[in-house]
Amino acid sequence: MHLFRNILLLSMLLAAGSGRGQKSKSTPRPEAASNALLWKISGKGLPQPSYLYGTIHLICAQDVRLSEPVKRAVNASRRITLELDMDSPTLRQDMQAAMKMRNGQTLHKLLRPREYTRISHYLKDKVGIPIAQVGMLKPFLVSSLLYSNLLGCTPISYESVLVKLAQEQHKEITGLETVQEQMGIFDKIPYAVQSKLLTNLVSKEAEARQEFQQLVTLYKAQKVEELRAVTATSTFAFPGYDKLLLDDRNQRWVGAIGRQATAHPTFFAVGAAHLGGPNGLVQLLRQQGYQVRPVWR
Repeated sequence: MHLFRNILLLSMLLAAGSGRGQKSKSTPRPEAASNALLWKISGKGLPQPSYLYGTIHLICAQDVRLSEPVKRAVNASRRITLELDMDSPTLRQDMQAAMKMRNGQTLHKLLRPREYTRISHYLKDKVGIPIAQVGMLKPFLVSSLLYSNLLGCTPISYESVLVKLAQEQHKEITGLETVQEQMGIFDKIPYAVQSKLLTNLVSKEAEARQEFQQLVTLYKAQKVEELRAVTATSTFAFPGYDKLLLDDRNQRWVGAIGRQATAHPTFFAVGAAHLGGPNGLVQLLRQQGYQVRPVWR
């Protein structure tokens, strides 16, 4: 139960920790570069505005801040839409069915003996989990279990905070994609590539801790484009898979965002790396004819 709860929370690292973008050569204008976390969606015949909010999926509890503009946007919305429907009664079952690698693959088969031993000791000493308990899971899920140690806290997600808020206000919670769609991405990224991320997190622990703290700092400062630039050269990501992780999903989501916003004023919350750049949700929504403006106060 405890292990699954950790994996369910930490598997939401898709955008915040592994999203990648084009590194900027100059400092762009804030609105053009999406250097804001909260955006108001209006126009194109929408009866009422909806909102788009960039989250960071993993953060220490003391660093979680829902600003007054965010709270007002939630209050003005009839539903909250996340990447996944975190309130779904089948969420646990769906996750459990999608966590394992295909074709009987395991970490023992993927890793070199020295790497396997080192990761085994790390998991046992730092996380308190025997490698045999997680060796059949997709490697990115095993990587996610290390984040608590690297962040120096028991992390929570903005998604969990928003779910609680929605439940308190009796608002409907929906998702932009299914568990099968999200977890299926990690059957398209080779398990060997995911294993490399896992070994990097263990062998370069100090560097990983420093980078994660940098990402949190950039997120709290709402510097979305700088956050993307850092991850663009990160050792702790999936080089070459930005289209799969970000762009393709954004293209799928933008239609759903339009439909939901037309039906009800909605508060959309996705990983912050999905917002900016030429293929980000802000730009895609503008291309669809919506007015998308930053909200800072």
